[in-house]
Amino acid sequence: MADQQALDEVVRFTSELIRIDTSNFGGGDCRERPAAEYAAEQLAGAGLEPILLERTEGRTNVVARIEGTDATADALLVHGHLDVVPAQAADWSVAPFSGEIRDGVVWGRGAVDMKNMDAMILAVMRAWAREGVRPRRDIVVAFTADEEASAEDGSGFLAGHHPELFEGCTEGVSESGAFTFHDGTGRQLYPIAAGERGTGWLKLTARGRAGHGSKVNKENAVTRLAAAVTRIGEHTWPTRLTPTVTAALTELAVLYGIEPDLDEVDLLLDKLGPAAKLVEATVRNSANPTMLNAGYKVNVIPGEAVAFIDGRHLYGTEDEFRATLDRLTGPDIDWEFHHREVALQAPLDSPTYARMRAAVEEFAPEGHVVPYCMSGGTDAKQFSRLGITGYGFTPLRLPEGYDYQAMFHGVDERVPVEALHFGVRVLDRFLRTA
Repeated sequence: MADQQALDEVVRFTSELIRIDTSNFGGGDCRERPAAEYAAEQLAGAGLEPILLERTEGRTNVVARIEGTDATADALLVHGHLDVVPAQAADWSVAPFSGEIRDGVVWGRGAVDMKNMDAMILAVMRAWAREGVRPRRDIVVAFTADEEASAEDGSGFLAGHHPELFEGCTEGVSESGAFTFHDGTGRQLYPIAAGERGTGWLKLTARGRAGHGSKVNKENAVTRLAAAVTRIGEHTWPTRLTPTVTAALTELAVLYGIEPDLDEVDLLLDKLGPAAKLVEATVRNSANPTMLNAGYKVNVIPGEAVAFIDGRHLYGTEDEFRATLDRLTGPDIDWEFHHREVALQAPLDSPTYARMRAAVEEFAPEGHVVPYCMSGGTDAKQFSRLGITGYGFTPLRLPEGYDYQAMFHGVDERVPVEALHFGVRVLDRFLRTA
């Protein structure tokens, strides 16, 4: 079991990693190397031999392998990303890269997404070194760059150019799972992710006839684009249930004593109350307009207008997603994928899922573990190219009133010290038995 030093170190590591500003502004504007060197130093202190790899100077990844006792067992990948989204200091109650520890809480960008998990991994590896622990199966630890953008310098680079480092890995665990979800009635749910929606970020281009702003123009590119964006934004996508979402709805319905009527999903979600938040974003595809760009002068009708759409599609629905976008954009709009990644589906009857559930239940016996699908995506998408099945498992015991989802990319991101202690204990328990 994780010792007191591990509990102290996970807090210190989280704080110190936050102080290393790894803001990813996109377009290659980020430098993860200082955080990668920090992680590598801690791994080396645990007797491991970390490798630092870069596709682009300063965009550094770290990989290390812990040899297991069973040479015939498949290996497990445990990964976390080192980059964070930017933060505007003026909006925050504390300096976002201070790593301040105040009133039992660690504050700063990355406290939840996801330097907390990075710190947990480091603390567990170092505790094992002190105790002389060897896991049953090989464990590959990876800290990646560029997850908050394209992953081209991070997991995409590792999967594409260094697959040998992940030899034998069949499963992986990373962010966004096994956290406390308070349902408002006293129940505590612990969702473990076994799926992700696919990413379909779209670029829409409308072309028309440029001209003077005072003249009638039936071929106005801005008008055409606005109409298409409105159609997309107002579209109601049909219900599409994946195996993970079906299991989540069924288990939640049973827990709340509700008939699990999967033919009336929206009605079922209404009956689930606050717990519906765990699944409501993943019962259908989505496409949200997020950016517009057109024109250069108020009295000039431009010949081209551009929009960007954040599209997400469920496992097995990409063809339907594309066909729907073809219809919604119409004949006057060209569209293409600005960024595209696959949807994921992980089995719920695997020994690994059972061991994650058991580890949570050991330290949170009052909780109810349920499966869920992530509405967004993680580095698990890139590692899936190597045949690695991904789960979301970053255990945190959180107090009531703490809005976990709001911490992701939000203002005043923070994590309780006790949540980190719980995470280390659960992660240690899981990895010893995995």
